[in-house]
Amino acid sequence: MLWSELGPAQMCFLALSNERTTYRVSDQLLLDPIQTQTPVYPSSTSDFQNNFAIQTTIYQNPYSNLSFQIVDHDLRMSSNQKNRNFQIEAFKHKVVVDPMYADKTWRLLEHAINEIYNQNASGLSFEELYRNAYNMVLHKYGEKLYTGLVTTMTSHLVTMSRRIENAHREMFLEELNNNWADQNKALQMIRDILMYMDRSYVPSSRKTPVHELGLNLWRDNVIHLTGIQTRLQNTLLQLIHKERTGQVINQGLMRNIIKMLTDLGPSVYQVEFERPFLEASGDFYRIESQEFIECCDCGDYLQRAERRLNEEIDRVSHYLNPKSEVKITNVVETEMIANHMTRLVHMEDSGLVNMIVDDKYEDLRRIYNLFHRIPNGLSTIRDVMTSYLRETGMQLVSDPEKLKDPVEFVQSLLNKKDKYDRIISLAFNNDKSFQNALNSSFEFFINRNPRSPEFISLFVDCKLRKDLKGVGEEDVEAVLDKVMMMFRYLQEKDVFERYYKQHLAKRLLSGKDGSDDAERSLVLKLKTECGYQFTSKLEGMFTDMKTSRDTNDRFHLNHGADLGDRPSLVVQVLTTGSWPTQPSATCNLPTELMTICDRFRSYYLGTHSGRRLSWQTNMGTADLKASFGKGQRHELTVSTYQMCVLMLFNETDRLTYKELEQATEIPSLDLKRCLQSMACVKGKNVLKKEPMSKDIGDEDVFFVNEKFTSKFFKVKIGTVVAQKETEPEKHETRQRVEEDRKPQIEAAIVRIMKARRVLDHNNVISEVIKQLHARFLANPGEIKKRIESLIERDFLERDGSDRKLYQYVA
Repeated sequence: MLWSELGPAQMCFLALSNERTTYRVSDQLLLDPIQTQTPVYPSSTSDFQNNFAIQTTIYQNPYSNLSFQIVDHDLRMSSNQKNRNFQIEAFKHKVVVDPMYADKTWRLLEHAINEIYNQNASGLSFEELYRNAYNMVLHKYGEKLYTGLVTTMTSHLVTMSRRIENAHREMFLEELNNNWADQNKALQMIRDILMYMDRSYVPSSRKTPVHELGLNLWRDNVIHLTGIQTRLQNTLLQLIHKERTGQVINQGLMRNIIKMLTDLGPSVYQVEFERPFLEASGDFYRIESQEFIECCDCGDYLQRAERRLNEEIDRVSHYLNPKSEVKITNVVETEMIANHMTRLVHMEDSGLVNMIVDDKYEDLRRIYNLFHRIPNGLSTIRDVMTSYLRETGMQLVSDPEKLKDPVEFVQSLLNKKDKYDRIISLAFNNDKSFQNALNSSFEFFINRNPRSPEFISLFVDCKLRKDLKGVGEEDVEAVLDKVMMMFRYLQEKDVFERYYKQHLAKRLLSGKDGSDDAERSLVLKLKTECGYQFTSKLEGMFTDMKTSRDTNDRFHLNHGADLGDRPSLVVQVLTTGSWPTQPSATCNLPTELMTICDRFRSYYLGTHSGRRLSWQTNMGTADLKASFGKGQRHELTVSTYQMCVLMLFNETDRLTYKELEQATEIPSLDLKRCLQSMACVKGKNVLKKEPMSKDIGDEDVFFVNEKFTSKFFKVKIGTVVAQKETEPEKHETRQRVEEDRKPQIEAAIVRIMKARRVLDHNNVISEVIKQLHARFLANPGEIKKRIESLIERDFLERDGSDRKLYQYVA
C-alpha cells in the first residue's frame, strides 16, 4: 500500500537495517502524496525479533476526532522469551478540527480555476493545489468540490459564450475556435489538479468525469445557445457552399470547428452539423443536376458528376468526419446519378449506345464506375448493352448481303466480339456479369441462323487454305482461338463437325492445307472442348494421309519400272468410316489412266486381304500438259472430272453438253460446274462455249480456246463450287445429321435409365438434353420417338399403373 493511499487510521512498518529505530509517522508524510514509499509487512514473528523495535508513538490527526497510541514494545527477544503482544489504544483526549477547512480550501481551488481561465496560471503551485483537492476528497468534501467546479466552469463558459455571440460576422468562427482552444487548455489543467477526485470520488458517486464534464458544459452553455447554434450551422453551410462554387475558404479553421463538434459527441456532430449539411447538399445537387442534364450531353454530365463526387470525398478528407463520407457520397450519387440514370443511358446522340458505337472508352469507363455505386446501376447498363447487342446481332445474321459471303459473315461476328471484348476489358473492368451477358447474347443470335455452323466451317476452310500461309505461330493460334470461341456458341456442334469434316477432307486431298500444324492444332482444340469421340474420325483422316504416302512409296518402288511413260499416279486410300465419302456415280476415266488404276488396285488388294476399293473420282486432281495456238504450252492443274472432259478434246474439236455428259457419265450438277470453271472464268477459260453465257444449257457447244494465254506456265483451274450449299444439298446434310443423332439420343436414354432404373417422361427428356448439350440441342419430339423405339426393342417398358413412367429392362 502506498503512502498516498493511507487514511488517518492506518499504520505501516518501514523496512530498517538491523538497528533499533524509532520512527514517527509525521503529519507531513501522511498528507503529502508525492513522498510515497512501499510498505513492508513482517512475514513472521522472527522478522519482528530481528529487524524492528517499536516505541510508543503518538499520532494525532488534526482533521479527525480519532487519535491512536502505540504501546512501546521491544521485539528483540531471545529465543527462549515469549512473544509479547502489542496494541493500539485511542488517545485519551479529543482532537478539535478547524470547521472552516473545507471552505478555505475550496476558495483556494476556486481562485486557481479562475486564474486558469484568465490565463494567469503561471504563478500557481500545482503540487499544492493537487494536495488541497486531494485532502478535500479524502475528508469527504468531494461533493462540495465537484459542485463548486461545475458552478465556476459554467460561469466562465457563459462569459465565453457572450464573447462568441458578440463576435463580428467574419470573426465568428475564429472567436469560437479561439475560445474552444482556451477551454481545452483550461480543462486539461483543471483535470490535472482534480485527478484524485476523478479517480476516487467520481466513480464512487457516479458523477461525470472532469474532462467529459467540461465538454458537456461547453456544449450546453455555448454550442446549444440559441444565438450561437443557428449561426454556427449557417456559417458552416455557407462556407461549404462557397467552396462548391469555386471560392477559397479556410479549411484549417473548418477542420478545427468540425473536430470540436466531433469531440462533443457523435450526436452533437450529427444534429448540429451533419444532418443540415446533408439536407443542404441534397438541395444543392438536386438543382445543379437538373441544370446540367438540360444543357449537357451524357459524357459531359458524367464528367461533372464524377468531379463533384471526388470533391466531396476530398472535402471529407480535408475537414469533415470520415464517417460522413459514405453519407455525402450517397447524396451525390442519388441526386446526380440515380435520379437521372434511365435518362442518361438512353440520352439521344450521346447515351450508352452511342458510346458503344463510337468506342468512347473513357466515357464508358466513367459510366461504369459511377453506376457501379448505385443499386441496380450496373444491371441498367448491362440490360441496355445486351438489348442493343442482340438487336444488332440479329440484323447481322439475317442481312442478305452478309449471307452471300460466309467468310465476311463470320468475320463480322468476330469483329463485333472483339469490339465488345475491348469495351468490357478497358471500360467495364472485366466484369464477369458483362462477359456472361456478352456470351449469352452471341449464343442467342448466332443460333438464330441455322447456317452458322456451315459458315464457321467455311471461314476455317478459307483461313487454313490461304490466309494463314506465312503467318507466325502466335497469330495462327489467335485466329484458331477466335474460331473456337465462335464454335462454343453453337448449339448444333455436330452440324459443324459434319461440315468441317467435308472441308478438311478437301483440303487434305487437294494438298491445300496451309499448315499441317495449324490443322492438327485446331483438331486438338476441338478434342479438348468436346472430347475424344468428337475428333476421333478427324484424327483418323490424318492417319490415312500418312498411311497413303507410305503405300504410294512402296507401290512405285515395286512397280515403278513397269509403268514406263504412263501417267504417274498418286492414290489416297481413305477409311470409309473416317472420311465424308459419298457413293459417287461411275466416271469414265481416260484409257491411259484406267490401266495404271487397275495395276494399283491389284497391288493394294494383294497386300491387304479382305478389303474393297472404290474410286472416289469426285475427290481427285490431275496435272495436264496442254498445247494451244501459236505454240502456247501450259501445265493445267484440274480436278479429275475436268481432266476427263479435257481429254475428250484430243479426239474431236467440238462437243455439245449432251455429248460430254454421255461420254464421261459425270453427274449433271458436277459437270456443269466443271464446264463453268473452264469456259466462263476469265483467265482460266481454256474452253469456249456457244452461246457465251454464265449458265450451262443442254444445247451449248464447247471447243478449245486456241487463243488462251497466261503469264504463268502452271495454271490452276479450280472448280466453281458454291461456298454455300444449295437447298437440296442443305436438306440432304440436315437429314444425315438427324440420322447421326438418333443413335446418340438412344445411347443417352439407355445410360440414364440404366443408372436410374425408373424415371418419368419429363425427367428423361431433361436429362437427355443436359447430357447431349455439348454436341447439339436435342429436340424433345425426337427424344420421344427414340424412347418409343427403345420400348419396341425391349430396352425400356412402361409402368403398368403410370404410362408416363419408364422402367429399364435389364
